[in-house]
Amino acid sequence: MSTRDLSFPLVSLARPLGVPFGAVPSRRRGIGSDVAGSHPYQPGDDVGAIDWNASARISAARDTDEFIVRDRFADEAPRVVAFCDRRAAMALYPPGLPWLAKAEAMRVALGMIATSTERARGVFGYLDLADAEEPFWNPPTRQVKLQGLEEEYGGRPFSAAPDSLQRGLEFLRLARISLPPGSFVFVLSDFLVATSPDTWLAAAQQAWEMVPVVIQDPTWEQSFPDVSGLMIPIVDAESGTLGTMRLRRSQARALRLDHEERLRRLLQELASFGAEPVLVGSTDEEAILQAFLAWADRRTELAHGWQLTA
Repeated sequence: MSTRDLSFPLVSLARPLGVPFGAVPSRRRGIGSDVAGSHPYQPGDDVGAIDWNASARISAARDTDEFIVRDRFADEAPRVVAFCDRRAAMALYPPGLPWLAKAEAMRVALGMIATSTERARGVFGYLDLADAEEPFWNPPTRQVKLQGLEEEYGGRPFSAAPDSLQRGLEFLRLARISLPPGSFVFVLSDFLVATSPDTWLAAAQQAWEMVPVVIQDPTWEQSFPDVSGLMIPIVDAESGTLGTMRLRRSQARALRLDHEERLRRLLQELASFGAEPVLVGSTDEEAILQAFLAWADRRTELAHGWQLTA
């Protein structure tokens, strides 16, 4: 199945301001599906917006002819940006080897994000810092073209600097004129390079819908197997140099505990900044789709809970 057939709902926890005629409710009043309130009919109001049931009730109560017009929040087109971390470490293993091919997982996830944007009638933008000279930046000003997505972004090199994740988030903050509050910002990375909490805090202050897509090998990065007594290959993440090492059982266990704790802290820290992460540990399209759908379900439940307490 092609990623063009796979999508998930873009569940917003805020009312964004954006381009009209989309599928996400906003703070701006106009033509839409969400009720914002009501007011007595005034000359010039749309007759089609009259709430006839409410008008009949208030007319009967007051024994006069009263007309109530229902106000609605205008529907807005969601703005979506995918920021892809293209460090060399994200392309270490091609498909077919017993390690997660992060570049392939990123490609599949990017396609699903773009497809979901298209189906929400949104506008799509893209960022990476693979070029040393300047960011590769397409702001979210046009609807996504799935037909040319692979050609436009799929061939981008994996040559970004180790600090590209932090620099990319800072770039987006400076480019906030293209990203009003409520915009979705998907950040695709393994997040194994430390990023300053201040950078995430600054991003959170923009009131974006931050979605870190954490792409990590479930065996070697999210955890660590018991390979005690075996010679195992190791690769330097940045240089690509291949070597070997032998671990004792206690060392393998310590690495497992360390990696699992590292992942737990990462997910907890991202959540503390209001960024609901999506954990990806496979290149399988169905598995990645389920991770995004679980993210959407969690946000739907959260949004529903807020509505009940509002």
